[in-house]
Amino acid sequence: IMAATSVPQLIAYAETVGYAGYRGLSTAGPPLFAWGVATGSPWMNAGVTSLTAVMAKTDLGGEAYVAEYGEEAYVELVAAYSLYVGVASMVMALVGFGKLAQKAPTAVKTGFKWGCELGVLSSALPNGLYAFGSTLKKNVATSAFGEVVKAVKGVVPGATGVSGVCNILYAVTNPQTWDVVAALLFISCTLFVMKGKAYLPKSLPPGSEVVIATAAATVFSVFYGYEGGVVGEIPTLDGDAGISLGPIKIPVEVMDIKGLLNVPIAERCFGGSMVKLFITAAIFSAINFLSIVGIASGFESDNNVSWLAPRELIAQGVSNIAAGAVGSAPVSGSMSRSLVSRMTGATSKLACIITALLWIYMMPYMSVMSPTPKAALSAVIVSAVVKNVVMPKKLLALQGNDFIVGVGTAATTAITSPTLGFGAGMVMYILISI
Repeated sequence: IMAATSVPQLIAYAETVGYAGYRGLSTAGPPLFAWGVATGSPWMNAGVTSLTAVMAKTDLGGEAYVAEYGEEAYVELVAAYSLYVGVASMVMALVGFGKLAQKAPTAVKTGFKWGCELGVLSSALPNGLYAFGSTLKKNVATSAFGEVVKAVKGVVPGATGVSGVCNILYAVTNPQTWDVVAALLFISCTLFVMKGKAYLPKSLPPGSEVVIATAAATVFSVFYGYEGGVVGEIPTLDGDAGISLGPIKIPVEVMDIKGLLNVPIAERCFGGSMVKLFITAAIFSAINFLSIVGIASGFESDNNVSWLAPRELIAQGVSNIAAGAVGSAPVSGSMSRSLVSRMTGATSKLACIITALLWIYMMPYMSVMSPTPKAALSAVIVSAVVKNVVMPKKLLALQGNDFIVGVGTAATTAITSPTLGFGAGMVMYILISI
């Protein structure tokens, strides 16, 4: 069940990272397998999430990098970054960061979460409301919002988030520029994913509404000749590629690890500074781990499932190293997939391992997703965040200094980047607390 309901997310989040959607399918298995081996939780699942996708894209300047060096070079860059995030997670676990992460200020976490969710929304809208995402970006570049982007980046060069914020503002204020078919697909799928569960049989597992909406959009694309952006061709794995374990052949394409270590990530993305790269990877790891803390703490309070912070941080490190080895973006704990695992009655982490193997061995049959409209996949992403973006109840519930810190963190995260936003939030919290 979890393997099936997660497929649309895997494709959608790969698009959010900034490369072809099929890569989300082809690289999802190994990180989850590694997570299943290392974690101590019977239910918690890991993978690329909306948060890790948008953070990786902003930290690495995804769009600009692809435009200058091409998608294949960008895949290597993302994979290398996953390796650094994995190593940082392992080091942080050894120095005791796991327990410290549980004490992060609520105001900072709340504001950071809202800022990231706005970033997720901005990454999905171009392919949701327009037949091709590039249309919105071109329109923004030639509008007054384009001048705002230039002005902000002139003051803060690392403010990659301002482009997304301006994309949202332009799209919302210029509905006449939307593609009618793409927008109708996007809006109808979003509404169904958000509200459809109430009208479906109770016997269906959580996430069924996602599968139904995506399948319906795919059928529409095939029979009515949808001309907007689609997932596209899903390449088949080279017959000689894969990992051989005696008589068993695992169809996974492993990247050249030594080659990844030579990827000029520091030179091209971090001003030539390895120190800045390691600090950014460490912040990424810390923020990632907050998701795991939230999921594990919820299971502990609801189901009395104990957990150890150092072990789960090591599991994060191991799974990110596996992610880098196969060309995946950084991974973290997935709340939706973890809840599905609990709902289906999983009793051990073997459920993770089986799901990972299903993703790996079912890859040759995933060409059925090739005609799926990107507008439908954008709906899957937007449905997960739009409610809290429009009405951030937890952010608005903060009071006094916490409200100032929360809003400041949210704004900084949205306009600049998740890494800068979280750092700025911590600085604000410390200064106000003195």
